[in-house]
Amino acid sequence: MSTPDNISALSQAGTSVWLDDLSRDRLRSGNLKDVIDNKGVVGVTTNPAIFAKAMSAGDAYNDQLRELADKGTPAHSAVFDMAADDVREACDVFAPIYEATDGVDGRVSLEVDPRLANEREATVTQARELARTVDRENLLIKIPATEECLPAITDVLGSGVSVNVTLIFSVARYRQVMDAFIEGMKLAKDNGHDLTKIHSVASFFVSRVDTEIDKRLDAIGTEEAKTLKGKAGVANAQLAYAAFKEALLDNPEWKDLETQGAHVQRPLWASTSVKNPEYPDTMYVTNLAGPNTVNTMPEETLDATIDHGTVSGDALEGTEESAHEVFAALDSIGIDLGDVWKVLETEGVEKFVDSWNELLDTLSEQLDAHE
Repeated sequence: MSTPDNISALSQAGTSVWLDDLSRDRLRSGNLKDVIDNKGVVGVTTNPAIFAKAMSAGDAYNDQLRELADKGTPAHSAVFDMAADDVREACDVFAPIYEATDGVDGRVSLEVDPRLANEREATVTQARELARTVDRENLLIKIPATEECLPAITDVLGSGVSVNVTLIFSVARYRQVMDAFIEGMKLAKDNGHDLTKIHSVASFFVSRVDTEIDKRLDAIGTEEAKTLKGKAGVANAQLAYAAFKEALLDNPEWKDLETQGAHVQRPLWASTSVKNPEYPDTMYVTNLAGPNTVNTMPEETLDATIDHGTVSGDALEGTEESAHEVFAALDSIGIDLGDVWKVLETEGVEKFVDSWNELLDTLSEQLDAHE
């Protein structure tokens, strides 16, 4: 068991490395245990697209599909039965890390049905149901940061369930997420829950910001616009980190909860694979290392970081001013940032819904074939 030097450097800077992938093949082959032991991975995230890929390929799920077909289980129930089994098994694999880190790491995420992104009560009901079904302390339930689901974040945390808030793109929305987190922890306290057992991360998406803004910069086409390409994603995350320090670390209201055993909601850098091959393939890792953070990455990005991702301590401290300058320049050349955030959130939900619907169609066909 050994941790590569670059991953150790990330850990020393304060960044936990989580893998953005899970499948039954990974579990049964021992690959998940291998990336823990030899690549320094201390957690796993999943999303509808990941499960759609995992469950639509190979034969790892055939036996369970046959059992579910015999019971007449519909596809929308079968998908959660299979996902819950994978996540439960992964939680058990990560249990030693969970215990060694006092619950900070060793975490596995499972997302609510993305079609519920605009339904508060249905999201809360399913989040609690999934938590009961998986029945593992190191589970995180993923809830999207849509306006409609912000109260659901508070409700679910208030019922003692740990939460991964996903699909955050703007700093303004991130501030609302942190407010919902604080309210949720206060509610959990009022409801008599042990605050030391509740954890949360806020998944702030990075590369998709560059993808959308770069497209708009290309449309403008000036030399000034071209010089701003590939800068927005990191700058946005840097501003998010500054907001995190202000809204949580420096907040007396939060400090009061912390004295009662509450754990801070860490920013998690998501969508960290580089979409433009012209950019350094570790730019969303090495530039975002810092205290109280998580970076969840696909294995390709993980391997690139291990191979050549040079980490030099805290890369986030002191970056707020330069990040503001990037966004001032974007605004000055006509980038409508309000529209960027709206498009990214809408498309983010739609992409997960599309993956989910494709998976349900595939599972329906597979269940029919196993009858």
